Amino acid sequence: MIKPGLAILFVLTVTLRVDTASRSRPQLGASERADHEEWVSRSLGEMETIKPGSTRRDLLSVFTGDGGLSTGLRRTYVYSECSMFKVDVEFQAVGRPARDTEGRVTLIESPDDVITKISRPYIARPISD
Repeated sequence: MIKPGLAILFVLTVTLRVDTASRSRPQLGASERADHEEWVSRSLGEMETIKPGSTRRDLLSVFTGDGGLSTGLRRTYVYSECSMFKVDVEFQAVGRPARDTEGRVTLIESPDDVITKISRPYIARPISD
């Protein structure tokens, strides 16, 4: 049998924790939420303009390179307005061989390289080298 004093203490503790948890995350008003959604929608639309067949030059008008491992034909890029939005991109080399004389994928990049594959935009923390 639970003593009445312990039951009251338990209820107060749970109430305080729930109240504290709800206050630790600021709530957005309807106008702020709409502004955030509009920005994300506009940004996503801009990111989606880059498709297979676009060039690296086109890509670099919307994205910049992310840190981490890459080659001249495969790299992760971050959205220029928010580095937490990312895409993984594969290219076809244009005007040069894709591999060096020893068969290694080239590290050389050209603005004319053509995108053969691009992931859907995703969210991840930036990588710094």
